[in-house]
Amino acid sequence: MQETRQNKIARLLQKELSVIFQHQTRMMHGVMVSVTRVRISPDLSICTAYLSIFPSGRAAELLKNINASERTIRYELGTRVRHQLRIVPELRFFIDDSLDYIERIDELLKNDK
Repeated sequence: MQETRQNKIARLLQKELSVIFQHQTRMMHGVMVSVTRVRISPDLSICTAYLSIFPSGRAAELLKNINASERTIRYELGTRVRHQLRIVPELRFFIDDSLDYIERIDELLKNDK
């Protein structure tokens, strides 16, 4: 179970990562990256961010690019939260495919009727 401080830091990191991805994807027309969930380790050293990428067909390619530019994203995140956090956590990104899963279940239920 996450503590109150972990939850506050997770919300802060989610908000700031969302802004960073919004700025980065503004130049890429037709692509949207949303930060759906952020988990922070108890020692605040590792941040696991789950990303929802639209269109989902390009998700693997975009995740590969995001992981390649992790150091740049961490630096930009550090400049944004430098007054709130002493140490910027290590970033790990994963695809959150829960929306695709829900869509698939809805599609199966509609076909079943």
